[in-house]
Amino acid sequence: MQSIETPNVQPIHNVVKFSTCLLLLCFAGLPWFFFLVWWPRKQLEELQEAHMLSGQLSASEQLALLSSHDLPQALAGTFFIQERVFEETEDKQIVFQVVESHVGEGVILTSSTCCLLPSNVFSRLQNRKRCIISHPVNPPYYLRLVELVPHPETLPGVMDTTHALMTAVGQAPVRLKKEIDGFALNRVQYAIIAESWRNGVISVKDIDLVMSEGLGMRYAFIGPMETIHLNAPEGLEDYLQRYREGMRRVLTAFGPVPEFSGEAAECINKEMCELTPADPQHLSARRERRDQLLMGLAKLKK
Repeated sequence: MQSIETPNVQPIHNVVKFSTCLLLLCFAGLPWFFFLVWWPRKQLEELQEAHMLSGQLSASEQLALLSSHDLPQALAGTFFIQERVFEETEDKQIVFQVVESHVGEGVILTSSTCCLLPSNVFSRLQNRKRCIISHPVNPPYYLRLVELVPHPETLPGVMDTTHALMTAVGQAPVRLKKEIDGFALNRVQYAIIAESWRNGVISVKDIDLVMSEGLGMRYAFIGPMETIHLNAPEGLEDYLQRYREGMRRVLTAFGPVPEFSGEAAECINKEMCELTPADPQHLSARRERRDQLLMGLAKLKK
């Protein structure tokens, strides 16, 4: 695999992205990567006005790097290709089969899928040793996490190179040692959603407050392991000594996996829509507010 060069090195590495995902802007802001892809001008200019652009290039300079509709031209000279098409296994398989026919053996092929296993996404490829999942979190320009999930045949060097690339563009990559359904983020997220679903225990408004005014305040800066490490006088081992029985008791009371349908789903949807109606105007306004708050938090964490 080709190594990741530093900004002082003259050669320009090509990185191709099959999408309009915000993650590409993190790459495009760095002068030693060249992109052939499209992005809406308005959103990039808004990021510049908010002083949230990555790297040292202006919005116009970044837009100048995003410009190709020709597949062979886009793939020429690349060392890293990231796909972001619909979350359909067959669609992704077709894309990668076409791409593989145009690139050399040393090119890393990666998918941004949030839930499809690499053993399925890359199953039709001849060389699966250079394949890996790199899943960003939405919206990725403000949330730096990228999950790296290997195919069972992925070479260690592919993981290392992808991790180095994501780090170089300002993301926060995490390595999964093997593929697992839901990866890391969604397994944690779905566990939270499932427990939030318990009918008749707490309102939608209040369970969201449990996160936004409780756990989320801590987790924005430290994770669950450091949280419990700091919450006992003598660290994590002390925490487990004090609370392991209570943890086990609560966990055994969780009950079966919810169906996420029927009467419970109707009640929760009704409560949620009373807080934020599910029409384009209200949803767009709340998404804009979310992004503005995340932008402020991202600035604080820099």
